Amino acid sequence: MTLHYRSLPDVTGVDLGPVHASSVLEPWKSGFPAYALIPLPALHPSDILPKLGSDYAVYGKRVLDVVLASIALILSAPLLVLLAAALWLESGNPFYTQERLGLNGQRFRMFKLRTMVPGAAQRLNEFLDRDPALRVEWELTQKLKRDPRITPIGRLLRKTSMDELPQIFNVLRGDMSLVGPRPMLPEQMPLYLNPPAYLGLRPGITGLWQVTARNEESFDLRAIIDLRYAQRLSFMGDLRIIGATFGSVLFATGY
Repeated sequence: MTLHYRSLPDVTGVDLGPVHASSVLEPWKSGFPAYALIPLPALHPSDILPKLGSDYAVYGKRVLDVVLASIALILSAPLLVLLAAALWLESGNPFYTQERLGLNGQRFRMFKLRTMVPGAAQRLNEFLDRDPALRVEWELTQKLKRDPRITPIGRLLRKTSMDELPQIFNVLRGDMSLVGPRPMLPEQMPLYLNPPAYLGLRPGITGLWQVTARNEESFDLRAIIDLRYAQRLSFMGDLRIIGATFGSVLFATGY
């Protein structure tokens, strides 16, 4: 199977072209049955995707993260306090954490501003069982465009991606990067086509998928775009993605 996405905006300046969905899956599956998350195989992602072993990937990317995340934290602190106060008045505790998969399959707690009603995770299956169309959408994209669990203020935060501001702390802690694959739930890994493209990098607050397909495409295409990012990882590519992210926030394209 070959997936094409030439029609998507190309913020990296590189022709992304068509991608074979199985291009790195087969060598990774060797010794890694059923996508088991532990133990990791002896084969490292950088053995399959050389860019993941470059000096920029190993050292430079982390320096960029610390410098820019520190600046972002100082500039966004007043806004973060204001949003937290508004959410507290709307629905109580304005923050929540959720377990995600990080570099080399390590699990971490990702910070976000709360955008859903209390007990949202437990209520997901209730809504999916009630509405077959919602279940189909969830199974295709792992997101819901009109999620009934989202609060009014939460909907605004999601459209502008401001609910992700607390992830700056994850970047400073080393759990995440400013640019990388979208953070994945552990149970989503069996659905993911190209594990090395995700497990070989820290997940990002923003990334190539977020500024191209964003919320409009399938979970499979998200894995393909993550693969293209890992194949073309570079300092200038990350700067272009960060710049394009401001446009996504400005035009409120999230949900």
